[in-house]
This record gives sequence, structure tokens and C-alpha cells, in this order.
Amino acid sequence: MSLISLSPIGTIRTPFTDIANMPIQPRGAIGVRGTIEILPEFVPGLADLAEFSHIFVIYHLHQAPPAQLRVVPFLDSREHGIFSTRSPARPNPVGISVWRLRGIRGASLDVENVDVLDLTPLIDIKPFVPDFDCWDVESIGWLSTSSRAAGNTRSDGRFRNDRG
Repeated sequence: MSLISLSPIGTIRTPFTDIANMPIQPRGAIGVRGTIEILPEFVPGLADLAEFSHIFVIYHLHQAPPAQLRVVPFLDSREHGIFSTRSPARPNPVGISVWRLRGIRGASLDVENVDVLDLTPLIDIKPFVPDFDCWDVESIGWLSTSSRAAGNTRSDGRFRNDRG
């Protein structure tokens, strides 16, 4: 397979400077405000985005630990395969969240329900459209007994990058 190269289109600013005790999902960050600063060359791409109340934010998990194929995730005490979790210790450390878009001022997006570290590199933004993005699902696997706890669960630092 060929190498994939991505470059940030901006930077995400949040109140979280340490992975310990931060929300593990947007549901646990209700009301937490942040800002997305778009690089100047990408500002024209923001046209019409202000018409949407929610956006997908795709970002590089820049402080993620080395990849692991099996992890003990935040919402369980048992080990699971990395692809059945939302752990940051992924082969390609890419994260995705749905946030409320509060407004756009020039190259700055005001967002809410942010659940990432300050200075996270932004890879992409896409509009969230319920008709496209919401599904009735039959199963949510091992999370069926713990997913509702995501709103009250904070990171305990287990996925801290201690690589230096």
C-alpha cells in the first residue's frame, strides 16, 4: 500500500492541556467551548458552513501513545481489539467528534462540546446531517452495558503519550 500524507488545515483550541481528567467523548463535554483556527488558505472553504448547527471534526490525535492492537478502554475493565474501541492508541491516530457550531468569525469557528486536547491539529470538517449520519442500529457490542457512562467518565491518563 502507498503512504498517505495529510496536512493540518488548522488548529483546535480547548481548555484541556492534559489528557488526565478530560472528557472521553463529546457527550461528557456538554457546554465546553473551544475554537477552531483555520489556516488562511482554507478560509474560502468555510462558505455556507455557518448554516449548519453541528459539524464532524476530524483531527490528528497528536499526543496519542504508540499503537496497540488490544487495549483496556475507559468504559470497561476488559481488554478489547483497538477497532472495537475509541481508544487513541490506534495504528493511525485519527479522531472524529460531532460538535455544535456556535458561529464563524473570519478564520475562527466557535464550537461547543469539545473533547480534545488544546492545540490538536485539524484534518477536516464536514457538516453533520441527521438524514445522512444517524442510523437505527441493532447492536453496539461490548458498549451495550456502559455507553451511557461516557457522559460522566473522565480520562484517567491511561492513554497518555509518555514518549517524550
